[in-house]
Amino acid sequence: MKYSFDDLKGRTAVITGGFGVLGSALTRGLAEAGVNIAVISRSKDNPEKGAALAKEFGIKCLGISASTLDKEALEAAKEQIHAELGKIDILINCAGGNSPKATCAVEQMDKDTPLDQSFYGLDMEGFQFVYDLNFKGTLLATMVFTTDMIEAGKGVVLNVSSMNAIRPLTKIPAYSAAKGSINNFTQWYAVHVAQLGIRCNAIAPGFFLTDQNRFLLTEEGTGALKPRGKKIIANTPTHKFGEPEDLVGTMLYLLSDISSFVTGIVIPVDGGYSAFGGV
Repeated sequence: MKYSFDDLKGRTAVITGGFGVLGSALTRGLAEAGVNIAVISRSKDNPEKGAALAKEFGIKCLGISASTLDKEALEAAKEQIHAELGKIDILINCAGGNSPKATCAVEQMDKDTPLDQSFYGLDMEGFQFVYDLNFKGTLLATMVFTTDMIEAGKGVVLNVSSMNAIRPLTKIPAYSAAKGSINNFTQWYAVHVAQLGIRCNAIAPGFFLTDQNRFLLTEEGTGALKPRGKKIIANTPTHKFGEPEDLVGTMLYLLSDISSFVTGIVIPVDGGYSAFGGV
């Protein structure tokens, strides 16, 4: 059938952060589509996870333990991928996250707000860590894992951005800045490599409960929504958080030849959040 995702079968994809909450759904979506996968993350049990996924879906799957902030480690991972899976056709930059150290205690300042609870009290090491984890990790992985695509004259890069890049959220300036950089880089890189047959797009998830944002949105003991979580639900027209699997269809569309004339775009997957003005 012309309009299907069958063209993805047998291709080789690298996905960073592919065993996280959102990344796991994307990884399983790739596996169901018949894609051979190399999952890069910092977890030490990646090889076992990769072997289990390969057995479950009947594909080739490597789980490689490496930091996306270590270019030498990524280069070594690429050599392993070449040896066991072959040349790389697809790159998904999904590694990222937030940290309480890069988070403001208050949403907005007033004249009585202590400076250490505001922007002025941000921990610079925490800010740098979050920015690097999201943006520098995307940059380095793209540098390392796309050279096969140049040689082949085709390939696809998919970056995982965030709603924060489109409508910056209070409290989390480092995460918002990093994801905004990813949106800009997605467009810049798409133009840079367009004549090489490489496409680059991004998806911008809305609100999904993950290990990185749970502390901001829910009570630790009960799981009940905090006021911030309630505010998000009230401003999402579908009145719910997204499920990780909600990202898979958009991912497959952007990776497939179905979208062969689509490059340099960012697609929100957000339950209508970006379309809602609050009234």
